[in-house]
Order: sequence, then C-alpha cells, then structure tokens
Amino acid sequence: MRERILIHCDLDAFYASVETLHHNLDPDVPLIIGSDPKNGQGRGIVSTCNYAAREFGVRSAMPISEAWRRCPGQPLGPALYHRGSHRLYRRASNRVMAILSNFSDRFEQASIDEAYLDVTDCCAGDWNRAEELCRELQKLIMDDISLSASFGIGPTRVAAKMASEARKPGGVFLVPPGGLQEFFSPHPCRAVPGIGPKAAQMLGELGIMKLSDAYQEGPDLITDALGARRAQLLWRILEGESSNEVSALRSRKSISKENTFSHDIEQTEIVFEMLCNLITQVTRKLRQLEITARNVEIKLRYRGFETITHGMSLAVSMDDEETFQRIAARLLANVYDTTQQVRLVGFRLGELEAPPNRQATLDTFSEEE
Repeated sequence: MRERILIHCDLDAFYASVETLHHNLDPDVPLIIGSDPKNGQGRGIVSTCNYAAREFGVRSAMPISEAWRRCPGQPLGPALYHRGSHRLYRRASNRVMAILSNFSDRFEQASIDEAYLDVTDCCAGDWNRAEELCRELQKLIMDDISLSASFGIGPTRVAAKMASEARKPGGVFLVPPGGLQEFFSPHPCRAVPGIGPKAAQMLGELGIMKLSDAYQEGPDLITDALGARRAQLLWRILEGESSNEVSALRSRKSISKENTFSHDIEQTEIVFEMLCNLITQVTRKLRQLEITARNVEIKLRYRGFETITHGMSLAVSMDDEETFQRIAARLLANVYDTTQQVRLVGFRLGELEAPPNRQATLDTFSEEE
C-alpha cells in the first residue's frame, strides 16, 4: 500500500486578516481583536491579533489590559483595537472550505481556519503533484477572497500540521515518506501536538530538549518523564505511526459537562475558571475509561439564551488535560462577547478512540451528562 498524502491548510492570522480586508486596514499596523480595552482598564480578553501585534508579545486569550500595556491603542500607541464579528469570519471560512473540499479525496474541516485533505488518489500518489496542488490552492484562495494560507504536506496528520507551521505565513512545506526523522529532529519537543509547557519541562529536565534528543535517548527515558501512555503517543508520532485518517464524519460518541450559573455572569475570569473545572472533570472521565479524544468543543450561552459552540479537530487523539485547557481557552477567546452576561458554559470531547476490547464502553457516554 502506498503512503497516504495528507495536506494541512492553516489560514494565516485568520481573524485579523478578515478584519483587515473588511475594514481596509494597513496590515503593518498592529491589530488586536477582543473586548473593549478601556484605555488599559478593560477586564476582557484578546480573541486574536495580527502578526504586527504579535511582535509586541500580544497573543490570544491574553487579558486585554495586558495587551494594552504591551501595545497601546491609537493615539497613545500604534495599535488598533476591534470587537470582531464571528459571522464575518464564518462567511469567509465557508468560502475557503468550499474551495479546499473540491480538491481532495477526503476532506475534514478541523476548525474555522484549518482543514485536512487526503489527496493520495487525486494526486496519483505523486508527492510533487501534491506540492503543486498546494500552490494552486493558495492562488485560488488569494484570488477569491484575498486571504493567505500556509500548507503542510506529510504522511500523517501530525507531520502535515507541523509542516504547515514551517514556512508561515504563506508557505508550503513538504515532508516526504522516509523524511520524518529529518523533519522532526530539529524541532523542540514543545512543537509536537499534545506536548505542552509542563511536559516539555519534564523532558528538558532529562536533557531532552529537541526531538533529535528523543530519538537518541529512546522511549525508555521518555517514559520516565511523561509516563507510559504519553511516551507511547510521542514515540508513535516520531516513528510515523500516528493517524493518517481524514474524515468528514464526527463520531457522535462524546463526553461532555456543562454548568448553568445560578445567576448570569459578567466576569470573564469566572467563566474561564468554570471552563477549566469542566475540562478537568471530563478529562478525568476520559482517563478512567482509558480512551482518547480528537475533537474539542466549547459551548457558551448568553443571558438571552443565544448559544454558541466552537470546536476543532486535533492532529492526534489524546487524553492530555493541559492541551485541552490550552485549546479550549483559545476557542472560548475566539467567540466570547465579553459585553454579554453568560448563563451557561460547557465543554465536550468527541471522536473518542479506544482499544478494540474497550470499544463497547464508549456507548455509556454518548450523551451529555
């Protein structure tokens, strides 16, 4: 059987790019999207920002007051602050995804600004043709909606996703069969999906700073740092044995938790704290069942019962709470209208995976709890 050819598409600074186009802004001016900064006294969060703002250290989910301190708004500083519009982003995303889905054997939208494509058959197993296809898609997206996209090509989901980061923004990077170790080796361990700051620190304490160190030391020392399950996951990724599946279908089997507040909440920190608690509970149940998940979703309901869900598919199925916390915080930041009071917050893990002898246990948790 020939290797699968997978493509990961990541739209560059998507929210900020859409705002720049919609309002005809200068891309070299720092743009920060989020709640009202109130001249540095705001209590909300940053949804996202453009590359110019990132040079000042601004990042997603940062308190808006901290963003203002690092990069004040005009006329006190260089930045522009915008509220943002999720409907605007969704329309732009739909146009891009319609283009991508027409050029693949199998297509999976991973989030509002990311997608996986299996192009093995449509490119006749030709990796050079897949690289040409990525450049064609870049041009189609730019011509149709004037957005920049980065593409990664690889034999697994993780390799393709990491490759799309290699030449951002607007790049194409190919990891051919047999080239995984050469590609992975210079990367810090932190670059692997599922290896968060704490896990990277534990590896670093044993002298494993880069993935080349992991290859050299082998799985035993990694197990000492991460434990058997996470070490096995990392080693499977490095050996090219992680998932190469692309599917438009989401499993209905899921584990979720929601909390309805006793009164509508204005304080963003309380909402984020509750989300963290829900993630801890759901992850604990996931581990009790000895299963993993590849889809993360948050749910938000405002005072007027307007309900928003926002999710993404991961490059690899996992049970790592630290990763879920980090991703969920970013998902919440992307859609949270901090001018509204929150009635309910929820967290869901889907696309559950388990060894065959435990598959039946998944049906127990196919509904919200």
